[in-house]
Amino acid sequence: MGVQLEDRTTIDMFREAQKGRPRSNPYPREVQIRVNKRMQRMRDKHKGMRRMEVKMPRELVEQLDEYAKQQECTRTEVVELCITEWFEMMSKELSQDV
Repeated sequence: MGVQLEDRTTIDMFREAQKGRPRSNPYPREVQIRVNKRMQRMRDKHKGMRRMEVKMPRELVEQLDEYAKQQECTRTEVVELCITEWFEMMSKELSQDV
């Protein structure tokens, strides 16, 4: 029977007991990171979030980071707010043109 690092039922089956304070997480750090990323993607998916990659000039990203820091929010929140406001502005322009 093969043992996977992420297998929770057989993780201690083939390992000798260790002396000292028990670890809070039985997995190595690289596996913890992989599991945490997977769980974060699942949480985002359940919230209706979609992943998107964008390439922007370094200067613009630096401005974005600075603004996010001033507003005490994340870069994602700033981008989401900007895009939402842009769509609202465009829909107002379209309704005025009609």
